Amino acid sequence: MFATVAIGRGVRHLARLTRHGGSALPGKVVERIDPGFLARTLAQLPYGVVLVSGTNGKTTTTRMVASMLSDLGLRVFTNPTGSNFTRGVVSALLTEVSLTGKLDADIAVLELDEAYAVHFVKQVRPKYSLLLNVMRDQLDRFGEIDNTARLLSHVAEATTGTVVLNREDPRIAALASKVPRGTSVRYFGLAKALKRFFPTDDEMNAAFEGDGKTADATTPSAGTATGADDTGAGTGAGTGADEHCADVTLVEVRDHAATFLMDGRNHDTDVKLEGVYNLYNAAAALSLVRAVAADVPETKMRGDADALIKAVSDVTPAFGRGEVIDVNGSPVELLLVKNPMGFRLSLASFAPQGCDTMIAINDEYADGRDMSWLWDVDFTSLRETGVAMVSGVRAWDMALRLGYEEVPVGTVDTDFDQAVTSFVTANPGKPKHMYCTYTAMLKARAVLGRITEVSDAGVGR
Repeated sequence: MFATVAIGRGVRHLARLTRHGGSALPGKVVERIDPGFLARTLAQLPYGVVLVSGTNGKTTTTRMVASMLSDLGLRVFTNPTGSNFTRGVVSALLTEVSLTGKLDADIAVLELDEAYAVHFVKQVRPKYSLLLNVMRDQLDRFGEIDNTARLLSHVAEATTGTVVLNREDPRIAALASKVPRGTSVRYFGLAKALKRFFPTDDEMNAAFEGDGKTADATTPSAGTATGADDTGAGTGAGTGADEHCADVTLVEVRDHAATFLMDGRNHDTDVKLEGVYNLYNAAAALSLVRAVAADVPETKMRGDADALIKAVSDVTPAFGRGEVIDVNGSPVELLLVKNPMGFRLSLASFAPQGCDTMIAINDEYADGRDMSWLWDVDFTSLRETGVAMVSGVRAWDMALRLGYEEVPVGTVDTDFDQAVTSFVTANPGKPKHMYCTYTAMLKARAVLGRITEVSDAGVGR
């Protein structure tokens, strides 16, 4: 174990010296020289492992769960950077274990890519799993979404304690049939009045094919729904979702505020998170944390409703997921986009008026090679303000897409460093939105790190 940790940390140090801080190389090396390191290290945890997976919202929801469990009294290990392959988890462990391999934590909360979650559960059976949704994403890797659901079914089958499922996603809700005997199932859900703001992948496709536009992208406003509505929560006929009673239901959304229904009682809270979609992620996180609290002694962890609501109100955005970085007085908001639903909800949640907008699209492996999904996003909300800057490997594809949507484009610049620098330093004081695919987001943070103070978050500069 000493040799494994020492070698892994040495590789990590070299990676940072060469400015490859976000590399998973240390984990890759350790997996090769000590294949049992991951399972052996996580087996020390008295309350086991929480695995979070799904197409959208993994990083932010993982952060929510980890932050809430920590606030409520547990010592938590997590992979906070969104490096969600098994080697990324191993790399994160190398920063936390002692040279003798001891991990000073009660529980692990881990985000796993849908495909790599399958590899993970072959080594480590999670005690808890949270499965968020299934959307078309990186079709070159996952194929159609039924295959993604099949990948997530392996997680449900391997979970030993509690599986938390999205009641409103029929493919996720159906995974209850895969849960082994002795493992509990909980659901998180939406009040009926909010469902049109969170369409399933099938509903989005039906809307797009029907009239050439995606489903309603209006941001929900105050008073949209009330806590009295928690009856039929299914999406689509024959899903069986109406039969499921949600453990936590999102019933109302407001500006940086939400109402959750738990145990028949409405709980109002302010939130620091950005974007309406993160309020639904908060319902998922609440349900998972409630499952953990049911298994942990009260002397170790607070689990009452008031404590849970206070904990969720204190969660801050994950890096690049509504993260705001100040550049010479201009708040620059980094917004990860990687599939039609995610981009649609980001556009709905962040009004472009009064802001400069940049879109950066890469097609590296971590982004997915197939960028055809850009044609399934409705960009009409940007027509009035236009897009000041378009960059990335697929900048011209993005500019073409905006042209067909009649969205004015100021500049197209494939020199990424130059594009980011020019965008964030123009119009000092004016708020800015940067919509980025995953690798573009990491590169944008690196560029911004040379201009202003940017938290390291484990991904380097």
